[in-house]
Amino acid sequence: MNQSKIAVRYAKAFFEVARDQHLLDVAKTDMEKVAGACRQSDFKLLLESPVVKTSRKKAILQQIFQNTLNNLTIKFLVMLAHNKREVYLPDIARDFIQQYFDDKGIKAAKVVTASKLDTKTQDRLEQVIAEMFKTELELTTETNPEIKGGFIIRVGDQQIDASVSSKLKRIKRQFMDTTI
Repeated sequence: MNQSKIAVRYAKAFFEVARDQHLLDVAKTDMEKVAGACRQSDFKLLLESPVVKTSRKKAILQQIFQNTLNNLTIKFLVMLAHNKREVYLPDIARDFIQQYFDDKGIKAAKVVTASKLDTKTQDRLEQVIAEMFKTELELTTETNPEIKGGFIIRVGDQQIDASVSSKLKRIKRQFMDTTI
């Protein structure tokens, strides 16, 4: 079975159970924590390791998340390990969060800047983007000094690139294309 189909099916099943138990917001927060853990190389190695037995993975997952996640989410993670689907956990978390956003009518937005934004600027930027796209947003920020200045905004499949590095590349291309 296709990896993405597996992740979508598990994410959808967990989404439905969380909604039925009125724990959708809690589950979304939990899946954001799980997604964060999945970005850690040691945790990812644990999930992908064929050497670590399933029973050991279940115990480790329970131990790692026992004080930070809801019991429903922990049971879901243990069930994934029991079914030997823990390797799909990063994709499941991503798909669950996307389903949550779709259900609530929220769009995920990402802003990349050369330096860290202060809270006031970030809040104002979120307001402007929400008005521009006429939707509620879940804004995440990232810093990337390589863009030199300006910003890059991604909302869904749309991107606004107002970075200095992109403008410099365009100017360079125009200069190279100009014949004298």
